[in-house]
Amino acid sequence: MDITIVSAHATSVAPPASFFDRWADVATWSQWDRDIAWARLEGPFAKGSTGIIKPKKGPTTKFVIERLDPGRSFVDVSRLAGARLTFSHLITVETDGRCAIDVTISLSGALAPIWKLLLAKGFTATAQITLDRLVEIVEAAQ
Repeated sequence: MDITIVSAHATSVAPPASFFDRWADVATWSQWDRDIAWARLEGPFAKGSTGIIKPKKGPTTKFVIERLDPGRSFVDVSRLAGARLTFSHLITVETDGRCAIDVTISLSGALAPIWKLLLAKGFTATAQITLDRLVEIVEAAQ
């Protein structure tokens, strides 16, 4: 059973590839996500690739790119004791030509309800801010 912690949504006039390129450049995640001290990917941005993320508050965490549809979506997963923390990223083109960017953070596993108690407040407070910051950076670069 998946437990959704938070979903964030934004739209932009910037091309979808601009957002996906930013997501694929893992070393730059800290530029728009102020909760990240640093992040790095070990190898190419591809399904099965692994990386490490260092939150500003908390220990380093390994993640894996579990699903990838280049230019459209990707899912990265971190394993926690008794749970999986999943970040789903999706870009779609709307009928008016703008792109929609959606990020959903969820938990699954036997201990997911406990992890939700520990993590939900922080993710809920910052998910939309983080996505809005990404839009700001991408649009400024156009």
